[in-house]
Amino acid sequence: MIAETICSAVSAAGLGIAAITAYRKRFLAAARIAAYSLVPVALAMTGIVKWAANTAFSPMAWAGFGVLAVAWLLFMTTRAVERRRGGTRKERRAAAKAARQGAAVEPAASAPSLGPGARPAAQPKAKQPAAKPADDFSDIEAILKKHGI
Repeated sequence: MIAETICSAVSAAGLGIAAITAYRKRFLAAARIAAYSLVPVALAMTGIVKWAANTAFSPMAWAGFGVLAVAWLLFMTTRAVERRRGGTRKERRAAAKAARQGAAVEPAASAPSLGPGARPAAQPKAKQPAAKPADDFSDIEAILKKHGI
């Protein structure tokens, strides 16, 4: 009963504001305010306000909201884990099947190109002969020639 009275009062106040707005020759805004002010009365007349009031004070309803929150957290956690693993189980199985069939690229082809100086530590390094002093400046000269200097 009190909820319906409050809804009626809010609607009456909104319609009063709409009337003042229409008096100021802002008819479009007045019509929008009137539409918004009729919503609380409509909700009270349909019984949604009574249902919402009963739900707000029901411990069983709050327990249901808690269970919904736990379910939502589980969904979000599983999505985050799927993103870290690289997709769903079905997508990972399809990728593994394609790799077994030889559709995957060669392992060395996907390695980043880091240049001749950067090699994995697992490979033994070949000894390089000591560079001549004249060779030290050949790289610099090549760079300067490249830039036209």
